Amino acid sequence: MSEPSTAPSTPAAPAGPRVPEAVHRRRWAILGVLMLSLLIVVLDNSILNVAVRTIAAPAPTGVGATQSELEWAINSYTLVFAGLLFTSGLLGDRLGRKKVLLFGITVFGIGSALAAFSGTPGELIAFRAVMGLGAAFVMPATLAVLMNVFERDEQPKAIGIWAGSVGLAIAIGPITGGLLLEHFWWGSIFLVNVPVVLLALALMVWLVPDSRDPRPGRVDVPGVLLSVAGLVLLVYGIIRGGELADFTDATVLAPALGGLAVLVGFVLHERRSDHPAIDMSYFGRPAFSAAVAAIALVFFALMGVTFFSAFYLQSVRGHSALESGLLLLPLAVAQMAFAPRARIVVERFGARTVCAAGMLLVALGLAAFALFDASTPVWVLEVVFFLQGAGMAHIMPPVTVAIMQALPREKAGSGSAINNTFRQVGGALGVAVLGSVLSSVYRGEIEGHLGGVPAALRSLAGESVEGTLAVAERLGPAGRDLVAPAHRAFLDAMHVTAIASAAIALVGAAVVAAFLPGRAPADPVAPDPEAGAPARGATVPAARPEGDTPGASVPASGAGTGESARR
Repeated sequence: MSEPSTAPSTPAAPAGPRVPEAVHRRRWAILGVLMLSLLIVVLDNSILNVAVRTIAAPAPTGVGATQSELEWAINSYTLVFAGLLFTSGLLGDRLGRKKVLLFGITVFGIGSALAAFSGTPGELIAFRAVMGLGAAFVMPATLAVLMNVFERDEQPKAIGIWAGSVGLAIAIGPITGGLLLEHFWWGSIFLVNVPVVLLALALMVWLVPDSRDPRPGRVDVPGVLLSVAGLVLLVYGIIRGGELADFTDATVLAPALGGLAVLVGFVLHERRSDHPAIDMSYFGRPAFSAAVAAIALVFFALMGVTFFSAFYLQSVRGHSALESGLLLLPLAVAQMAFAPRARIVVERFGARTVCAAGMLLVALGLAAFALFDASTPVWVLEVVFFLQGAGMAHIMPPVTVAIMQALPREKAGSGSAINNTFRQVGGALGVAVLGSVLSSVYRGEIEGHLGGVPAALRSLAGESVEGTLAVAERLGPAGRDLVAPAHRAFLDAMHVTAIASAAIALVGAAVVAAFLPGRAPADPVAPDPEAGAPARGATVPAARPEGDTPGASVPASGAGTGESARR
């Protein structure tokens, strides 16, 4: 018996042909390969966060990177990744998602190997950009392939598992990084990707079918170029603003506003084009737009708090990188436990109620940071991380389903690119804006305690809690009086930033409560799960993944092949 869609009130996409039987039988194995590919792409970015101190050390321990170079080792990946997400999704629809996935994971593996043996900070920054290029082709393709190997009624469950793997990667990245750095040199955090990439490539070639848009039309070259230019400029402006902790600087405003102007031009071009890269009419659907906004807002709030929680755990509470990673495990456990089952709750209460409740839970967890101090019991932290993970698990799958099922199956790459682009831009904004709030409040608090610091070190000491503690250590006994004020200043800054993060999550809750669809009405007729599908018993030509028998016809509702029995 078919399960109802988790977003039933969303205007349905045109029906696509059913998945060929040969692909359907191996769909869960294919999902496992997609999760493996997604895991290393997401995990590697969180691994780097625990290695920055080591990489900053002089050779041979590290590469002697400055603070600015360390930031760009992270940001070069983000800039290329976010800028090319939309384009890679379009290419997947046109050229074939399996080909794009194989290309992306290969480039990511090559970039990882090169980054592991970087001799200078400049090389590391360049090779991280190569990794971002590969990752931009991997992430949208995994979700697009998923939509083409699962029938519509199983897609919510598969997307829930896919979303759970993202949470797992975010949490185990710091743990993996901490373990590697305790036993090997800093490059091991990148080199560990290579054997996983080789395994993923072999499994992809064996298991994953190819699929593409059968009628892609002409390439919208101006639209593609506008999307790349707009996203790169916007993300660069966001990153620059976070570096300077000042969004009024000309070097921030020029690229950010320029990027927004280019993206407005992109939207206007797409609306007038007779062969648009993306049909802008989808954004006219309140449920679709609300789902996209929810993705951006929740990652804005969550990435900001993830940024400052690392400093709280390590700089204020004194935990090691490995211990800090282990403390984040409840967040991953909650996502793995609840994300695959989110569809069941949605079926009962509706996407609107479930997502709004998830947003409120995330907001509650973020607000709790405003009450934390240096002696807050660890079990309280664990409960808060668990609640945040549970909230995320009830947001990501339903809104992703709402986005992906609003588009035709042949446009799955474009839908996945939209989903991931808004998530990436929202996360980058969260780190930049909330990081700037944290930095500004901290500087204001600590300045009054730097009178005894030598003038040459005063700027570094006022930059961040890490800078203050580094100067205190350099000054020896004379710097001990700086430690307690640094901790107090950081906690005050964290409390302000946590309230700001919670407020953003509350905005997200209001958006989804207003516009996402509610619970589907009971239908005793049990309609076909493929909206607009042909009548039962009819056959439609199968838009076969490459490699399957050509010319096969697939029963529209499983007639003749036992559709319900094979589930």
